Amino acid sequence: MMTNSKNGITYADAGVDIDAGNALVERIKPAAKRTKRPGVMSGLGGFGALFDLKGAGYVDPILVAATDGVGTKLRIAIDTGNVDGVGVDLVAMCVNDLVCQGAEPLFFLDYFATGKLETEEAARIIEGIARGCEGSGCALIGGETAEMPGMYSDGDFDLAGFAVGAMERGADLPSGVVAGDVLLGLASDGVHSNGYSLVRKLVAMSGLGWEANCPWADGSLGEVLLTPTRLYVKPALQAIRAGGVHALAHITGGGLTENLPRVLPDDMGAEIDLSAWDMPGVFKWMADIGSMTEPEMLKTFNCGVGMILVVSADQAEALSGLLREAGETVYDMGRVTDGAGIDYSGNLL
Repeated sequence: MMTNSKNGITYADAGVDIDAGNALVERIKPAAKRTKRPGVMSGLGGFGALFDLKGAGYVDPILVAATDGVGTKLRIAIDTGNVDGVGVDLVAMCVNDLVCQGAEPLFFLDYFATGKLETEEAARIIEGIARGCEGSGCALIGGETAEMPGMYSDGDFDLAGFAVGAMERGADLPSGVVAGDVLLGLASDGVHSNGYSLVRKLVAMSGLGWEANCPWADGSLGEVLLTPTRLYVKPALQAIRAGGVHALAHITGGGLTENLPRVLPDDMGAEIDLSAWDMPGVFKWMADIGSMTEPEMLKTFNCGVGMILVVSADQAEALSGLLREAGETVYDMGRVTDGAGIDYSGNLL
C-alpha cells in the first residue's frame, strides 16, 4: 500500500514536467490529424507509428529516408520569439531531399528538445511542422519531446526531423542524365535554412538588431530572415510523373557549386548563366555587408535558386509550363555538359 507520509522529491522538482508533456500531445493532436494521408494506420500516443505501404498505393516499393535539422536559424527564432515557421523549415529540409531521389514523402517524425518545456511555444513549433507536412503531402505520425534541464540554456531548444518516402522499384533518380539536358531552376523563398552562422555574423557586422526595419523587404529584419524554406515536393512530383526529369538537386549547404554536381555523372558538368535570374535582395545585401565574392556566395547560399531540375531538352518547355502552373518561378539557367565541373557565365553580383 502506498502512503503519502513523506514529502519526497519529484521529477518536477528536477525540472521535468510530465504533465506539460502530456498537455502538449493533446494540444497538437488536431494539427497532426490534419496531416493524415492514405497509409497511416495509427496516430500519436503509441510506442511506435504504423504505416501501410500498400494502403498508400505502392506495389513494389523502395523506401527512402532523410534526416535534417534547421541549423542556427533557430537562434534567430529563439531570440525574436518568432518560432512559428521553423517547423516548416524542418520538414522542408528533409522532404526536399527525399524528392531528389524520386521519392514521395509519406511520413515524418520530429525530435524537439528543450531545457524547460513551454507548452504554448512547443505547440506553435509543432503546428509549424504539421503545416510543412500538409504542404508536402506527408503525415506527421510521431515524434519525441525531450525536456532536458541542464542541457539547454533558458529558452533554448533544438529540432531534428526524420522523413520516410517511397517510390516504385526502378523509379529512382538521378537516372539518364546526358549532355544537353536543360537545367530548370526553381526560385527560393530567401536564404532557406543554410548558411545562418554567416547570416548572423553579417547582421552583427551591419549593426542592425532583429527588430530593425529590413533593408530589402517589408517587415523586421528578424521576420524576413525567418521566412520558411520553400516546399518543392508537390510540383517536383508532378514534373517527375509527367516524364523527362532525369535528376533534381536541392540547393542547400554548399550552394549551387557543391549540390548540382552531386546529381551529375562523374564525367559531366554544367554551364550556368548567372544572368538567367535576378539574385534576391537578401543576398545582395549580405554580399555588400561582407564584401563577399561571387564564388563565396555561390558555394554558401542558394542565391535565389532552391531546387534545380535536370530535364530532357525536348521536354524542357512543357515541364517549365507545368511547374509555373503549379506556382513555381522557373529559370532556364543552363545545360549539362561533357566534362566535370561547373562553368559560370554572366554576373550574379
